[in-house]
Amino acid sequence: MIRTRFAPSPTGYMHCGNARTALFNGLYASKEKGALILRIEDTDHARSSNEFMHVLQENLGWLGVHWQEGPDGKGAHGPYVQSQRHSLYENYYQKLQALGKSYPCFCSDAQLAMNRKLQIARGEPPRYPGTCRKLESATVAARIAAGEKPATRFAVTPGSKITFTDLVKGEQTFVSDDIGDFIIRRADGSASFMFCNAIDDALMEVTHVLRGEDHLANTPRQLMIQTVLDLTSPQYGHLSLILGDDGAPLSKRHGSASLEDLRAEGFLPLALLNYMARLGHTYTGEHANDFMNWLELAAGFDPARLNRAPARFDRHQLLHWQ
Repeated sequence: MIRTRFAPSPTGYMHCGNARTALFNGLYASKEKGALILRIEDTDHARSSNEFMHVLQENLGWLGVHWQEGPDGKGAHGPYVQSQRHSLYENYYQKLQALGKSYPCFCSDAQLAMNRKLQIARGEPPRYPGTCRKLESATVAARIAAGEKPATRFAVTPGSKITFTDLVKGEQTFVSDDIGDFIIRRADGSASFMFCNAIDDALMEVTHVLRGEDHLANTPRQLMIQTVLDLTSPQYGHLSLILGDDGAPLSKRHGSASLEDLRAEGFLPLALLNYMARLGHTYTGEHANDFMNWLELAAGFDPARLNRAPARFDRHQLLHWQ
């Protein structure tokens, strides 16, 4: 069964890009008679809030995007809020350590910034140089005993390639030496996005993920984590950006950028659904330009017809559907 997910961070009001991501995952799950999972990724404790989490769920419901599993108590793969899943993550941290695939890193932000600056100056891809990878266990223990709090890095296998077929962009290949060892647990003990996102996709049995193309570089890292831990990986697809009329990524300066704004203006949810379902996705057939309900939009949705080129937010088109 197809299982998709929408995994927002509750750090602000939901903008059109996030809403479109939720919509595409919901339409795909609905078409295939599968399930849409709503997972709240609140590992950024400083910026996340319960208020935004509740507003996000209310906005999705208003829009007509309904999930089958989520933080409202539905589903058997919970909890669906990442801040409640620490014990699950700890289990996999220990497995990585036992496999020799992780290590503590004591490097400061200043050291890391200097490394990146030097690498860029030499024309090299900015990546962690492995400074702490070969620290002796006695040295690590002494530094921790002295009060230092290390982050944890994933030990990337050098000289390897990570290849996968993107549902939107086709075959993708990354070289591990260009990635470098990356952080999977912060110095404060919290799980990084890279780690918990990969673990949760596997444990929640997600089969297909449609998300923004800004996450494309994260995918090889997450695939490496899942492979080492012998977890099943979903198929990932990365959606093109939404641009404003000036060709820059859509933002507040282009006008209404959040669902809260559009609702306040009086836009109707079905008008937004019809507009956003065509924002970077093409419908075909004699009814391609018809005003559709949710089931009709889902029946005509096809990941193969997601556009690789950026989509432009056109307010006149939105007003047409309104």
